[in-house]
Amino acid sequence: MYSVLLKKIIKEFNLKILTEDVDIDGKLVETPEINRPALQLAGFFEYFDSERLQVIGIVEYTYLSRMSHEERSETLKKIFSHKIPAVVMCRGLDAFPEMITHATESNIPILQTDTTTSDFMGEVIRWLNVQLAPRTTMHGVLVDVYGEGILIIGESGIGKSEVALELIKRGHRLIADDAVEIKRVSHETIVGSCPELIRYFIEVRGVGIINVEQMFGVQSVKEAQGIDLIIKFESWESGKQYDRLGLEAEYMDILGNEIVCHTIPVRPGRNLAMICESAAINRRQKKMGYNAAQDLSERIMGNMNSQ
Repeated sequence: MYSVLLKKIIKEFNLKILTEDVDIDGKLVETPEINRPALQLAGFFEYFDSERLQVIGIVEYTYLSRMSHEERSETLKKIFSHKIPAVVMCRGLDAFPEMITHATESNIPILQTDTTTSDFMGEVIRWLNVQLAPRTTMHGVLVDVYGEGILIIGESGIGKSEVALELIKRGHRLIADDAVEIKRVSHETIVGSCPELIRYFIEVRGVGIINVEQMFGVQSVKEAQGIDLIIKFESWESGKQYDRLGLEAEYMDILGNEIVCHTIPVRPGRNLAMICESAAINRRQKKMGYNAAQDLSERIMGNMNSQ
């Protein structure tokens, strides 16, 4: 289980703290889902997702405002008796006095935002999905080539960093070298980034450490990138059969997501940077519906049938 500090959420979304007497230090949010406690205001607490951030919008606020003071106090007391990470008042709505009282007694912070309820929920869910995503770290290099995130992997010393350096010189962008932190943000998307300590540094054997941002400029680096393609470098083995047509795609599983993977044999004289560029363009063409290998296969079959 991963978590994010409530303080970080407050800073990220510029939230105002309405309960000054509540200590927010160490408070954590552990789920990206958000809850609007509509049924709970009506007294239904079965299946109450109290571990989620609770959001009060205009509907919930209007319902509470039509209650008597005693009813509202009793209802809010029941809600704040649960272990809630925080309550967020949207649209700049002020908290009821009873809400402040019960929140303070239960040490639950009440926050406020001027953003509309739907916009706030959408942004927070998106952000929390990234912050709380399952993650792993892989040894490799992640580069942005023509908008495609290419993760280059292979045994140490095979030339991954050198190829990344050549791609940067060609105008592409570096995300991570050596250690790639990978997060699974959805069933279709995994995103790679670099640990902050070594961000934008490349180790080139025989030369040493290079700061890509300082040497090539800010246009040569990027903080994070979705991984669209994996290129695996391996030493050339004479007699081994390598894929020459690409009719059947190979995949690698990362955190449960299947990513297309090409195995590229490495030997002197091969322009690996150009191969990576071609692989990126070919990947984009396939996304747009054109498969060169399939096109050639259909042409050959059509020619054979016509004879």
